[in-house]
Amino acid sequence: MAAVEITSCYIGPEISPEQFIPEHIFMFLAKGNATAYDGDKKYTIKGGEYCLIRKNYLARYTKTEDNGAFEKVVVVFDEAFLKQFQQKHGIKKTGTVAKGAFYELQKTPLVPHFVSSLMPYYQGGHQIEGAFDLVKREELLLILLQTNPDLANVLFDFGIPAKIDLEAFMNKNYKFNVGIERFAYLTGRSLSSFKRDFLKVFADTPSRWLIQKRLKEAHFLLTKKQQKPTDIYLDLGFEDLSHFSFAFKKLFGYAPTKLVEG
Repeated sequence: MAAVEITSCYIGPEISPEQFIPEHIFMFLAKGNATAYDGDKKYTIKGGEYCLIRKNYLARYTKTEDNGAFEKVVVVFDEAFLKQFQQKHGIKKTGTVAKGAFYELQKTPLVPHFVSSLMPYYQGGHQIEGAFDLVKREELLLILLQTNPDLANVLFDFGIPAKIDLEAFMNKNYKFNVGIERFAYLTGRSLSSFKRDFLKVFADTPSRWLIQKRLKEAHFLLTKKQQKPTDIYLDLGFEDLSHFSFAFKKLFGYAPTKLVEG
């Protein structure tokens, strides 16, 4: 697959770069490697490999370039497209599948051939527009369902998250950089009921608890694991190093660099 020369591009509606996955996403790595995390375990995706990232999960990945290049093809299977596809092809669910943000797809040579077929449609751009967008997404989905029939149980489940254990969920996912509204949705609650239940469970507000939880973990990593602030702030849900340093000093009374220097 090293012969595939294609710039990073996507098909379907654009998805924000946040760590909440609002729609199912197919990702093919043309160049480079990625290490992904969904709160439970880490996954490694190498150049020439692909996977499905499931909607209504939290996930993030870090990339490693190959000779200065990291190129991917992202195809978004949004709910409107999937409902249209299901009606057209008469697809039915047959059961349930295991949980997890990353769905491991059975490999087929049809996928890399599909990726190669996209090249003429981009002409140096980053997105296929118009009718070709729909046709190409449909083509890919037919390929994936042929090789992975159980995928129908993932893609054509249009339910919303059910109410789950708030304490267990937050203790597992506090490192993800998403808004309170996303946490509420994923635990099966309205924003108001989430805040109310959160106060009962943690005796604190979600925002304050998240900051303190992340900073205490940072303190542990800096003192016990000898890690550096630059290595941990993103993985702990902070958007930039300055915000992390400011919040850390406000809580502990000294900058995180002091622990490294000491």
